[in-house]
Amino acid sequence: MNLIEEVEKEAIKKEVPEFRVGDTVDVHLKLIEGDRERVQVFTGTVIARRGRGVRKTFTVRRIVQGEGVERVFPLHSPGILKIEVRRPGKVRRAKLYYLRGRVGKATRIKERRSSR
Repeated sequence: MNLIEEVEKEAIKKEVPEFRVGDTVDVHLKLIEGDRERVQVFTGTVIARRGRGVRKTFTVRRIVQGEGVERVFPLHSPGILKIEVRRPGKVRRAKLYYLRGRVGKATRIKERRSSR
């Protein structure tokens, strides 16, 4: 068991940004197409976080051409270059799966104001 923990410790990223469920984030992904590399940005609302340690994942949802698109990202993946919090959201639940059944303005989330 200790061997697994050692390997996982090496794979964990040191600097992971602080973000919560409900936040609107930009996820910068490194894509390799043939012999070229490029960065693609996936912008959306974080609807779920799960797992622990190196297996930690988060789900981001956005609307593209009227259709909902969700993507699950491993938090400690080397393919994720950075995560930027665009807008902190104020929610009262750990999972926002109810947004799947909503369209348009019904998907809006209030902004969380910092108390500082």
